[in-house]
Amino acid sequence: MKCAHDLRIKAPPLVDYSQPLSYTPKHLADKILAARTTVEGERKQVTVLFADVKGFTSISEKLDPEEVQTLISECLVFFTEEIHRYEGAIAQFLGDGVMALFGAPIAHEDAPQRALYAALAIRDRLKKYAEKLKKDGIDFKMRIGLNTGLVVVGKIGDDLTMEYTAMGDTVNLASRMESMAEPGTIQVSESTYRLTEGYFDFKPLGGIEVKGKKEPVKAYQLLGVGTVKTRLGVSEMRGLTPFVGRQKELSQLMECYERANKGQGQVVGIVGEPGVGKSRLLLHMRAMLPQGEYSYFEGRCIHYGGSMAFLPSWMY
Repeated sequence: MKCAHDLRIKAPPLVDYSQPLSYTPKHLADKILAARTTVEGERKQVTVLFADVKGFTSISEKLDPEEVQTLISECLVFFTEEIHRYEGAIAQFLGDGVMALFGAPIAHEDAPQRALYAALAIRDRLKKYAEKLKKDGIDFKMRIGLNTGLVVVGKIGDDLTMEYTAMGDTVNLASRMESMAEPGTIQVSESTYRLTEGYFDFKPLGGIEVKGKKEPVKAYQLLGVGTVKTRLGVSEMRGLTPFVGRQKELSQLMECYERANKGQGQVVGIVGEPGVGKSRLLLHMRAMLPQGEYSYFEGRCIHYGGSMAFLPSWMY
């Protein structure tokens, strides 16, 4: 039996979860403080994530208070690391769970996707943690729920404490998604599903009864990452509009392809404002190339890769 602790070994520092500055990475804290003057008082579309331990009360009854504290502390580390990895903000700790916002105070055009990536990462890490606890006879499972809607961002303090006002049932529906999810699963609302369809794989759950709603609310279970990586890929999956114009640009690209096919190295830069159709132009050019005569590789930078070493992009 081990009844003592080696004082020569430094214990890991305790995290004060009542003080956001104590657990928020510096680069993320700097971004939040830099953005606060432009977001305070603004309406923002956010994706709200709730995560909660199933049957926490019954688990607590079987363990000593110190063991319960250790269990929850380790869970909170998983939550904070994965939420911050995708630049979400922790709005509130709920004892045995957490509430996080993606899209405010740091705005991202792909906030719903980031939220789902974080949810999947938390789920995967907790699966391994649950296997470890199972050896000690502890049945540990989490539920995660998400919803996308509007909030009004309030005052953001120097210590990163944040005030917000939910509009409509943004937060309430996210909480309901979590509380009604099957243990060990991730459940999302229809609004989140519509914004991320194609990027992820879902299982339709049909309509569920939600307090305060006259009609059942559609819900979906998040299964994993989908095969589509870009907005253009999602549009292609749903059906693209006819491609019109750009004949001059297409001719120039095809001329470069012919020269490259003859052994002359070519480098082409395509520059334009967001939304003018650069990606669509490349897609149309690929459709014109003779099948089986070339190899095609495409890489893209991911927005949240800047905070992760050795993860600047993906390629296929």
